[in-house]
Amino acid sequence: MANQQDPPSHGINDLTKQAQVVVVMVPLPAQGHLNQLLQLSRLILSHNIPVHYVGATTHNRQAKQRVHGWDPNAAANIHFHDIEIPPFHCPLPNPKAKIKFPSHLQPVFNASSQLTKPVSMLLRALSCKARKVIVIHDSLMGSVIEEARFLSNAESYTFHSVSAFAISLYEREREGKVIEENVLFPRNTPSLEGCFTDEFADFVDCHYSKYQKFNTGRVYNTCKLVESAYLDFLEKDTIKEGIKHWALGPFNPVTIPESSKKQHFCLEWLDKQAKNTVIYVSFGTTTTFDDEQIKELAIGLRESKKKFIWVLRDGDKGDVFNGEERRTELPKGLMASTEGDEMRKRAAEMGESVRGSVAEGGVSRMEMESFIAHITRKNSIKYKYGHRKQSLCCASEKLRAKESVSLLINCNKEGYSSSWSHKRFRTNNLRGRKRVDKF
Repeated sequence: MANQQDPPSHGINDLTKQAQVVVVMVPLPAQGHLNQLLQLSRLILSHNIPVHYVGATTHNRQAKQRVHGWDPNAAANIHFHDIEIPPFHCPLPNPKAKIKFPSHLQPVFNASSQLTKPVSMLLRALSCKARKVIVIHDSLMGSVIEEARFLSNAESYTFHSVSAFAISLYEREREGKVIEENVLFPRNTPSLEGCFTDEFADFVDCHYSKYQKFNTGRVYNTCKLVESAYLDFLEKDTIKEGIKHWALGPFNPVTIPESSKKQHFCLEWLDKQAKNTVIYVSFGTTTTFDDEQIKELAIGLRESKKKFIWVLRDGDKGDVFNGEERRTELPKGLMASTEGDEMRKRAAEMGESVRGSVAEGGVSRMEMESFIAHITRKNSIKYKYGHRKQSLCCASEKLRAKESVSLLINCNKEGYSSSWSHKRFRTNNLRGRKRVDKF
């Protein structure tokens, strides 16, 4: 594993001969996004394809420290590019907020634009070392990887961090179409109206809608056994553009090798309990409850008379290593039903199906093999509107990449080895180049 605490030229120069394909991961700086693309990196690494994982230093650190089921520090062929970005506002989550969306993360989302220049320089340099550069970016990081449009041997793929159902619902509402009751959208399907703050809605419009048309395909952390109807629905919307869709999930390991089972003490306790006797409660990494809501949940768990594991925490801040977290007082002393039993039975059956989907011959395993075959294909990359692309970098791209690497090395010598000084990178590399309408 190469940890890019020095500028990204370090991992690039390690490629002594032209690699066939390299993959660049560009996640949104939030836990559910960081982790999913790191887990996808593990799956791609298993096909002997080098992966470059790009993010701010604090967010790469967060991704590596929180990952479960494998050790990215021990993995070969993964290069972490730790980029120092200017300080950003890092407020605490507001449990009393009228809109429950984690708006306190908006400053870090906005700060992610600071990655654009470093990522552009990395892509240029890699494009001259590899036959093909595959960029897999979060759906909200489209502007950061815009450089891929101008590189003749690069392709970009949008990664969607939420379910295919949620994307389907969002696409319908964004287009202003009425959601009529059908097998996909049952009666009383809730609207997304009021789920986001105005600022985040504007952020989505800017980074999601604008850059979708430049992608070769879309990747989902879901399984066709679970969401085939919604995946088919989404694919029909893009069939004219030739945009392909792959359901590669689940990304997280479904089995954990004995050698890597370093467990939290509560999981050791869980292993000792009888099957289907423990309730697990978690609301993810962005949800924050007020004291009254926490109290009501605690009372409900106590009254259930069941053993439980409750992950009680506030939502993450923009920088999880900055400051302390709120401590909540629980009531002292701290739902069984026929319907609940049926839901648990369905969940168990679905769990078995999903685990089988990643095994040899499983539907997700075949989707992954299809995706790997697609990104490693040797035919020329084509423009979106049918014009043939050059199979190799043009001379000007090679020159820009060479200048980028030289600038990085010079800054390293001058004492910038642990950060990217944005004042030092006021170059004219992007000026005067010929625009290429890719794909």
